Amino acid sequence: MKPIAMPLTRLFTGSLLLLLASSAVAEPQNARLTQLEGCYLDGIEERVQCGSLQVPENYDQPEGRTIAINFAVLPAISESKAADPLLILAGGPGQAATELAPMIDRIFKDVRRQRDILLIDQRGTGKSNPLSCELNHVEELVKADDDVELAQMASDCASKYTQVDLTQYHTVNAIRDFEAVRAALGYPQVNLYGGSYGSRAGLVYMREAPASVRSAILDAVAPPQVVVGPFGQHGADSFEILLANCAAQQSCDQTFPALEQTYLETVARLEQEPVALTVPDPLSNQPIEILITAGRFTSVMRVGLYHPSTRKMLPFVIQQTAAENYTPLIGLLGSTLAQSQMYMGLTLSVLCSEDLPRATPELLEADAANNFIGGRTGEAFVEMCSVWPQAERPDSWFDPVVSEIPALLLSGASDPVTPPAWGELAAATLSNSRHLIANHGAHTIAGHTCANKLAATFIDTLNFSTLDATCLQREQPAPFILNSNGKGL
Repeated sequence: MKPIAMPLTRLFTGSLLLLLASSAVAEPQNARLTQLEGCYLDGIEERVQCGSLQVPENYDQPEGRTIAINFAVLPAISESKAADPLLILAGGPGQAATELAPMIDRIFKDVRRQRDILLIDQRGTGKSNPLSCELNHVEELVKADDDVELAQMASDCASKYTQVDLTQYHTVNAIRDFEAVRAALGYPQVNLYGGSYGSRAGLVYMREAPASVRSAILDAVAPPQVVVGPFGQHGADSFEILLANCAAQQSCDQTFPALEQTYLETVARLEQEPVALTVPDPLSNQPIEILITAGRFTSVMRVGLYHPSTRKMLPFVIQQTAAENYTPLIGLLGSTLAQSQMYMGLTLSVLCSEDLPRATPELLEADAANNFIGGRTGEAFVEMCSVWPQAERPDSWFDPVVSEIPALLLSGASDPVTPPAWGELAAATLSNSRHLIANHGAHTIAGHTCANKLAATFIDTLNFSTLDATCLQREQPAPFILNSNGKGL
């Protein structure tokens, strides 16, 4: 999953109505499409097409309250374009697809030569009745780990939406919305790309509306049968890979000897004696107070594992934090705060009804049995979900998805949140699939490996035999940063 943009403490402080008997999602009878208009999206220089579609908030009450589903179309470059677009299913849960437009346009430029790219803000995100929880990071960053009241934050957020049925913001309803937009735009089928939580949305789409899906690319796979939220053990496994990679690079091993011990000692020291600092705000550059705690330190480390560009910094940041030079840690914290917005109301509406009820005490205990970050992420979600409106979901929502739709599954061996084993789990019931693992990839590998090229080829041909995946094995790990000048190997 994408790192959760919440208070940077215990949590990184930073899918479904009953299945229809026909296993297909019907277009809502009262859906109304606004006229498509030329528009500009942040980070995209050209005019694209934008619109919205009114859909029921509760599909069991089609004459009740409606909400607008916002979408944008990045038109294909070729005039003789294919009829089936690439539909982007954003991650999180809680990202807005239209806000990822520049990154999507860059990653899938080869796809866009022949196909439209369709971006739909999932209900609760972007301009689709957003459920945002604004947090004052200046206030939160001065609190000790145990003083951050996550349940109160969640309760305050929910209280903003008294006119909203928060239990209707779930993955199956999102797929119903996407299907309504697809039908309104006249696309006979779509190709899916879902990264992280978007991979779960993709699998649910394949189950709910199979006739509408031509192909699927599932990147950093989180199948419905797994529990999303407790990420401690996955983070620890990824950290172990980082330690092994550093030890295998002579310059890293020599510069950062006993790196694991240094990390553990630093965590222990910060647990006993958090450090109060006055530093430039990572976002505004104005002076602010910040308390460097064990929770903040370990959370930034966990989020740093998501991408090769930040993974390569972590040994240096650990060393400098141990030496009481906190500037590199503050810089990395700033990069996490500057990430794309997460709509935490949607995050909690999905996870608190779909995942956390399945997080048994035994699962949480096993997740916390690590020396990297312990059970902080799972514990944070348990606390927030204790006050968030929930609805019981049927067990069938969490059965493995069985499908013959062509599906390309992608994993990064170093992924700290959706391990390759989850990709294997999903592939076991997808009879027309292939699972590729990037040896040095992290989370959502289409963004930092040749996997985007493989995805473009797959969409064009739907032929696994034409995919030369050796490029994923040829790619080498980025050299670790050794000093403040950014020197690597």
